[in-house]
Amino acid sequence: MFHGDNGCRLVSMKTQIHTQLGAPPHDGSYDNEALSCSTIDITAPNSGEPHGGLRGSNEFILSDSGKKVTGDDQTGQLNMWLQRKARSAFSEKMIKKRLPILRWLPQYNSTDAIGDLVAGITVGLTVIPQALAYAGIAGLPAAYGLYGSFLGCIVYIVFGSCKDVPMGPTAIASLLTFQTAGGSVGKAILLCFLSGVVELLMGLLGLGFLVDFVSGPVSSGFTSAVSLIIVTSQVKDVLGITAKGTTFIEIWRNIFNDIHNVQVWDTFLGLTCIAVLLIMRIIAGLKVGPADDELKSKNHRIINKLMWLVGTSRNAILVVVCGAIGYSFQSSAVAPFKLIGDIPPGLPSLKAPPFSLTANETMSGTEESFMEMVSSLGSGLIVVPLIALMENIAICKAFCKSNGKPVDATQELIAIGLANIANSFVQGFPGTGSLSRSAVNNASGVRTPLGNIYTMALVVLSLLFFTPYFSYIPKASLAAVIIAAVVFMVEVKVVKPMWRTKKSDLIPGLGTFIACLALPLEMGILFGVGLNVVFILYHAARPKISVERLTSPGGAEYLIITPDRCLIFPSVDYVRNLVTKQSIRQSLPVVIDCSHVYGADFTAATVIDSITQDFARRDQPLFFYNLKPSVCAIFEGLSPADFVVYYREEHLDDLLKQRAYKPKEVISA
Repeated sequence: MFHGDNGCRLVSMKTQIHTQLGAPPHDGSYDNEALSCSTIDITAPNSGEPHGGLRGSNEFILSDSGKKVTGDDQTGQLNMWLQRKARSAFSEKMIKKRLPILRWLPQYNSTDAIGDLVAGITVGLTVIPQALAYAGIAGLPAAYGLYGSFLGCIVYIVFGSCKDVPMGPTAIASLLTFQTAGGSVGKAILLCFLSGVVELLMGLLGLGFLVDFVSGPVSSGFTSAVSLIIVTSQVKDVLGITAKGTTFIEIWRNIFNDIHNVQVWDTFLGLTCIAVLLIMRIIAGLKVGPADDELKSKNHRIINKLMWLVGTSRNAILVVVCGAIGYSFQSSAVAPFKLIGDIPPGLPSLKAPPFSLTANETMSGTEESFMEMVSSLGSGLIVVPLIALMENIAICKAFCKSNGKPVDATQELIAIGLANIANSFVQGFPGTGSLSRSAVNNASGVRTPLGNIYTMALVVLSLLFFTPYFSYIPKASLAAVIIAAVVFMVEVKVVKPMWRTKKSDLIPGLGTFIACLALPLEMGILFGVGLNVVFILYHAARPKISVERLTSPGGAEYLIITPDRCLIFPSVDYVRNLVTKQSIRQSLPVVIDCSHVYGADFTAATVIDSITQDFARRDQPLFFYNLKPSVCAIFEGLSPADFVVYYREEHLDDLLKQRAYKPKEVISA
């Protein structure tokens, strides 16, 4: 029976099975009748049970009375889950997963050592000039860039999962540090510590998936905008003028206000250094000899390796040459270039990050407590860790896809979190993996994360012995290093493929790009993510719905309406209006094919209840085909009248007969 005394009741999957196969098993499971319609033979050999013994889950189904049937006691299940988690947390597999060094160190050999040595030294020659330059982007003295470039490397060796990641300052992290800490040394160090704590907690809680909310177009727009802001922030040092600001527009306004103070020698040196760096970058990619590597002679290989090494070490070579030029003017009363100034010699002292600031340490001249410092850092405490993770994951994806290894975002969060916490104890500012240095690392043949130890050694040696000479480096040369590096981060090349694949993706990408240029970066990235969420919600609110007029096996015409996704509150009114419009226009029995409806909510249940009442008043049959039991339970929660579900196409004619449906004659005027 489909009808009861108080109207039509639910025809569940189990009702159909009971009619044909008898009473249900005592465990509450059911045979999946939908499998009978499949064209694939999945019957297990030597099995006398229907469908090869496949049965539906008894974890969450409906009984004949409409009550939920549960399997095991919930408390027992919770205890079992906790026991499984406890066992897995201390298993050998999990320990090696959380301490990746235990996986590769036992197999470490001489070949790995040579590869790591070459790569580590090459990256070290790159990181020293970059660290000095990135400190300027963060609004800090040059020494703090070096302080954040060595201790984190050791931590990443133990906890890092990607061999190509060199831990240290990056252009994006430096700019975010400047916008968050405002050039305050104490706040920058505290930001490093708190960012590390946030990253570590996110890793322990498994929140690495949050980076998935930043789509490719939003990431491209953000990276491109940051690149232009960084280039803009360095124009003042190339021109030898003073121009402060945190946003793209503000910096350019101040540059034009001070343009009359341009220094000729700084400008000449800066432009010359940019040109030299770009030429040396081209040299690094040049090859001599035959195109086939096997046909190249030994001399060809030596020349190619030398050109690559010179091109890769271009930053270090340029800084050394420019430092020598600056040193040559030490006897002059006034140097023709602006220099970066004195750098304290030796390693930084090991101490806890500042949790309060004295009046002499603040820009306002008043003391600041820990809570006041945290309040002033604001949203940077969330944005800096998320962007650091985004940078690091981008590196891992770029260099791990060649060997097919999955990226463990949780482990990377733990690694960079602990590295930043360690860096804060040696007065470093927030850092993460650098894409440019990772490319150098990979091209140099790095084999394991142990390459970081040689990079660290070079940074430590430079702090111990070479800091007196760093003070002679012209600011224009460091600005040229930054400009020549980040200008290639502007992702113009993604626009064309994005246009060819899905033009609407350009909107969040372009919106993020403009917002990051006009607003502070944290607001720009939030705007981009919000714009992306709006697009997602729009697609959820406007599902694609196909409408077809078909004939049943018994010859009855009916209308089948098929939504392509779940029914949730943004989309249900749209679906209801379309179903109502098409049903009134066609005046036929309506079947809603729910094969693609994998979820629903309370709002959807209320709308389904309303639709069934509308159809009942019009005496027009409405059926739901292939509705999943979990969704069926949601709809049945409101006890809708005339709510009929079936799972086999041949049942439609039986349902129409039981409804005593007769096609209405349409009289045309």
